[in-house]
Amino acid sequence: MILVLDFGSQYTQLIARRIRQMRVYSEIVPYNTPLEKVLAYKPTGVILSGGPASVYDEGSPSLPPEFFARVNCPVLGICYGVQLIAQLLGGKVERSDRREYGHAELRIDDASGLFRGVEDGSRVWMSHTDRVTKLPEGFVNLAHTANSEHCAIGNPQKRIYGLQFHPEVHHTVFGHQILENFAFHICNDPKDWKISSFIQDTIKGIRERVGDRHVLCGASGGVDSTVLSLLLHRAIGRQLHCVFIDNGVMRLNEGRSVVRDFKELGVALNCVDASERFLKQLKGIEDPEEKRRRIGKEFVDVFFQDFGEKDFLAQGTLYPDVIESVSTRGPSATIKTHHNRVERILQLIEQGRVIEPLKELFKDEVRKVGEELGIPDRMLWRQPFPGPGLAVRIIGEVTPERLGILRKADWIVIEEMKRADLYYKIWQTFSVLLAFKSVGVMGDERTYEHALAIRAVHSVDGMTADWVQLPYELLARISNRIINEVKGINRVVYDISSKPPSTIEWE
Repeated sequence: MILVLDFGSQYTQLIARRIRQMRVYSEIVPYNTPLEKVLAYKPTGVILSGGPASVYDEGSPSLPPEFFARVNCPVLGICYGVQLIAQLLGGKVERSDRREYGHAELRIDDASGLFRGVEDGSRVWMSHTDRVTKLPEGFVNLAHTANSEHCAIGNPQKRIYGLQFHPEVHHTVFGHQILENFAFHICNDPKDWKISSFIQDTIKGIRERVGDRHVLCGASGGVDSTVLSLLLHRAIGRQLHCVFIDNGVMRLNEGRSVVRDFKELGVALNCVDASERFLKQLKGIEDPEEKRRRIGKEFVDVFFQDFGEKDFLAQGTLYPDVIESVSTRGPSATIKTHHNRVERILQLIEQGRVIEPLKELFKDEVRKVGEELGIPDRMLWRQPFPGPGLAVRIIGEVTPERLGILRKADWIVIEEMKRADLYYKIWQTFSVLLAFKSVGVMGDERTYEHALAIRAVHSVDGMTADWVQLPYELLARISNRIINEVKGINRVVYDISSKPPSTIEWE
């Protein structure tokens, strides 16, 4: 297995996921995991992740002085990781004259080893302010960019390597090849890990942990909770109690669709209509963090009405949810509060009563689990939908009127995407009701109505995303239908920003 030490990068889990895609088991631990515990894993390789700190910051994350002498396996440092390697082993790191962020052209100085099969001049993804300016003794330069003389360094004898760019993100064209070279040609790992192993181990672990107790599981009908529900059903059968809560901010006909799907899967489902309660909590609230907090709290209040003192709670939390809200494994920066990390759930986590078997996986891995479990493609390839629902797709206050407008518009977007045979081919398509109104002309009369934004993105895992260049004809058809069929909208705009620097959702 390859062990990843997390120094706080938003992309840390991507590293482990890329390694697992190669059928090599990978696990993440905090950078400050005691060295004896790191050695106890008996890793075939160690990767040091990136992070937001500078190696010269007071109290910045570091490693024990004896780390490189005692870890008897190859080491690869990425971004902050390479800077830490250079600093600890006698090199020099300095702040760059200008920040290097985004695409860069990689010029390879040594095409063997780590860069075997990597095309010279290929695109890599940068995100750093500091850079290595002097190599440690015994190290050689492997690659450079216009702004980073020592973009990739290595000591082949000691099997220690470092990259200033991020091979784990899909923006780095040959990133997968670089990680393969590290795993197979430097660490000599076998290809012996697969999703079916994860399923078997997870089912066994759930049975052992739950025993004869009961598990309450929130089922939204999305990919994550559907896969989670069937996985739990296979593990504990009738001890599982799935609940679908209509929070009033669902899409059009959402409830009926979820009931149909769960009946097809053979998983019992209890439906609760709490829409009035949720909308009451959202009245007058405009701040997106406060919306998430209130939805999370109200969900807990409704959901736990029949929660026993010894019961377990199951959640379909994925790693992007965790790393963007509360960092459980490293010093990652908080991006936004997630609805399933409210205070009571955090308390249950502390008590060991929360089951989240998918929290180390990304969406594409969850879909692979679902395929192994036999879930139909119609359910598996449904586009992601945020936990707080349409509440975070309405900028400003959530009202019944604004919900009605957005539901109708969103339905048209989905319908047209399916007609164009694009809905299941891209990551996500949705509409956002904006906080302002604009002047328009309809039927020779002045109008002053809502503006709507359309968003469509390509992504592999939700951590990074590129906006989709939808055909003009399709955009024109969507805009025309919305303006003509949805009363209250007179302007439609298209979002052409990527993640980063934007997030996929607007709130």
